[in-house]
Amino acid sequence: MKKTFVVILAIMVIFSLAGCSSKEEKEVKNSSQEEYKIVDTEKVEEGLKDDSWVIVDTRLNDAFNGWKLDGVSRGGRIKGAVDFSANWLKVEVDNKEEILQEALNTKGITEEKNIVLYDVNGTDAKEVATYLKEKGFANLYVYDMKQWADDESLPMEKYENYQLIVPPSITKDIIDGKKPESFENAKNIKIVEASWGEEKTSYANGHIPTAFHINTDEIEPPTTEPPMMWMLADDEILAKFAVKYGFTKDDTVIVTGEEPMAAYRVATVLRYIGVKDVRVLNGGTTAWTMAGYELETTSNQPVAVTDFGGVIPGNPDVIDTMEETKAGLKTPDVFTLVDNRTWDEHIGKASGYSYHDKKGRVPGAVFGYAGKTDSYSLDYYRNIDKTMRNANEFLVLWEKQGIDTTKHLAFMCGSGWRVAEIYTYTDVVGLKDIAIFSDGWIGWSNEENNPIETGEPKK
Repeated sequence: MKKTFVVILAIMVIFSLAGCSSKEEKEVKNSSQEEYKIVDTEKVEEGLKDDSWVIVDTRLNDAFNGWKLDGVSRGGRIKGAVDFSANWLKVEVDNKEEILQEALNTKGITEEKNIVLYDVNGTDAKEVATYLKEKGFANLYVYDMKQWADDESLPMEKYENYQLIVPPSITKDIIDGKKPESFENAKNIKIVEASWGEEKTSYANGHIPTAFHINTDEIEPPTTEPPMMWMLADDEILAKFAVKYGFTKDDTVIVTGEEPMAAYRVATVLRYIGVKDVRVLNGGTTAWTMAGYELETTSNQPVAVTDFGGVIPGNPDVIDTMEETKAGLKTPDVFTLVDNRTWDEHIGKASGYSYHDKKGRVPGAVFGYAGKTDSYSLDYYRNIDKTMRNANEFLVLWEKQGIDTTKHLAFMCGSGWRVAEIYTYTDVVGLKDIAIFSDGWIGWSNEENNPIETGEPKK
């Protein structure tokens, strides 16, 4: 009996050891399959001081900009971090890999670096780690940024006016009747969709719930005689537009749209006429649907008012007139006209518009980048998901062009769409002395006797 018990005990020990061995091998196997290692706050602090390390914010760019999302105690980013959002991996465009690779290169996220990827939801960093692992990256680390945010002694930074471009989740809270961060004192909140053309061209296909539609022709009516132009309406027409769509100076307005440029164009005009609190949904309709929210097809109608409640324009400094721009060009020590068109437009190789054949640039204007392909592209200012790009990246481009942000900057493009978006981004960053030359190239080149330059600018 004793012998039998010993045999049984021996067998149990053997099976037990075999089980432990199997468990240990499984843990080792799982460990070997991990795309990352977890690091603590001390390691992140060390990495920020070491050029062989790069700290990467993988959250939505709204969180990078300054919004307190996913329950984080402090809004903004770890000071010194770059961005590569997991959201970008979900975008489907033809040249996706080319765009993402360029982003990695621009931000210094290269294979030889030690890369710390941080988030607060436990998902974003892992998704980016998996993506980088598949591209051959080896030195990958993950960090829970909540630890950093909870320690108020650790430096964080955010854009001064981050609230001007709004995340989908914040917009959803407002629709649900809540008063989220930075909207606590908002009175009349309106959500507007802007696009060129009638409702059937975009709005009717699906829009943010409760939003009513604005056709951009309302603020820039097309000319009835050649040359064809869509220029900003005069103040009298804009005053009629304001009361027709129910806007007052004390409103809070969030503008969105399928094409963000249209939203930014309407937003800047609302600011110009004097609406005090105007914001834009960062990334537009694309951001909304990528966040998992539904669109609606109900046609919502604005409720007209009889009185805007203030003088129009209430904020004329948003726009530089033709006369103000000409005067500014004579004082380059304090004024810079920034040409935010493609390079081909800037040097006179292309007009940028099918309905406008005049080519060239305003003498004295400094090339300030926009897009790489046509007059509807903003590659140098947008991420792949149509959100605002890391401002440090376009400010570096400006510095190379000699654009001094301490001067008055007047942004121009063809007729105001591209620069409306760029103007807002610079306002988000906190630049003070900025404006839009709304007439742009089309207005300038159609005015008789205005000088025009072509070819490569002299250095």
